[in-house]
Amino acid sequence: MNTFLIAVQGLMLLALIAVGVHFKGMAIGLFGAVGVLLFVLLFDVAPGAVPVSAMLIIMSVVTAAGAMQLAGGIDFLVAQAQKVIRRFPNQITYVAPLTTFAFCAGAGTGNIYYSLMPVIYEVSLANKVRPERPLALSATAGQLAITASPVSAAMAAMVGLLAPTGFKITDILMITVPASIAAIIIGGLVMSRVGKPLEEDPEYQRRVAAGELTPPATDAAPKPPTREGRISALLFLAGVAFIIAAGIFPELRPQVTVKGALVGVDLAQLIQITMLTVAAAIVALAGIKASDIVKSPLFDSGMVAVVALFGVAWMANTFIAAHESTIVDGLGSLARQAPVMIAVALFAVAAMTTSQSSATFSIIPIGIALGLNPATLAAMWPAVVGVFLLPTNGSQIATVELDRTGSTRIGRAVINHSFLLPTLIYAVVSVGLGLLISRAVG
Repeated sequence: MNTFLIAVQGLMLLALIAVGVHFKGMAIGLFGAVGVLLFVLLFDVAPGAVPVSAMLIIMSVVTAAGAMQLAGGIDFLVAQAQKVIRRFPNQITYVAPLTTFAFCAGAGTGNIYYSLMPVIYEVSLANKVRPERPLALSATAGQLAITASPVSAAMAAMVGLLAPTGFKITDILMITVPASIAAIIIGGLVMSRVGKPLEEDPEYQRRVAAGELTPPATDAAPKPPTREGRISALLFLAGVAFIIAAGIFPELRPQVTVKGALVGVDLAQLIQITMLTVAAAIVALAGIKASDIVKSPLFDSGMVAVVALFGVAWMANTFIAAHESTIVDGLGSLARQAPVMIAVALFAVAAMTTSQSSATFSIIPIGIALGLNPATLAAMWPAVVGVFLLPTNGSQIATVELDRTGSTRIGRAVINHSFLLPTLIYAVVSVGLGLLISRAVG
């Protein structure tokens, strides 16, 4: 009976996401809230956790990005990026995800992607590269980076679990970093052939014809950067650099007194503080009006993403919280029967819980109990990129909203979204190559 109930509720969750996708925009969040209401009224399930931290990070980042856009900072960054990719515009399909991977691994959080997302989109559009390709790859690479980051919460969990075996963080990184980089490159090779060229895409053509989007001029030179644009871009990049440095070197985080003890400010809160401060600095030094930030396209797309994330993640968390033990225990039992299923279990639990840390804490101890080589466990660990299996992550929703060409999308069947193929490629390739590397390391 419990399995039947989980199936019914799971189908309801997918159906409501599909309805939200049909109505587009923030509707996915609105119908997510309807799902929470139905869980409460029909199944007597308590509402799950609201992703407040992720919402606040999106709000702070898009506020700074919107201010930078108004000041001409996006034009400045696009001009700099175009200098690198003008001769080979398709290279953004490789450059963007690799850059995102490096930034997110350095900071220990996939949220850094939000800072890079508008630049990736604008450069793609200016060079008439289908934005779906670099955007989907980059958003997913930000999640893959968590297992290659020395400072991520999931890495802290992994290091703690493997410490008794004598397997150190450097041993883990020797496996996950090269395997992940190779997976991203292979992902670029595959995705560069996915979908029609931008100008042949029916949805793009419809939006241009309807006046919803103005296509970039052929071979148009980038706008000459203004002093204000340069200042705003440098301020924004300085904020990102500080966040990355604070992630790598915790001692850079401001120390505050909590219950009589000095502790560093939480990185999520530091991102919020830093990006809002960057927005304030842009207002003060670049001569824009703070009241105009809400009118910028980046801010508009970002706030739609906040509402969408609010509802759909709330609904998903409500479902998972009600059945977490059943889901995790069932997958754990499967892994015990076939050790190679550890990777599958990591992927599935990450998809269900939308948390790399939760999947790590739930499944890795099973592998240890089974006596698997720690190098083998480290090799299978990148499978937690499965958090992107379902389109319920904030960066997925934000990317879909940002891409005004319509090339990055969530399909009517929900599971057929733009991030599915990169997720599967990254999981299979990184785990496969990781297992080969682990033979040398282990």
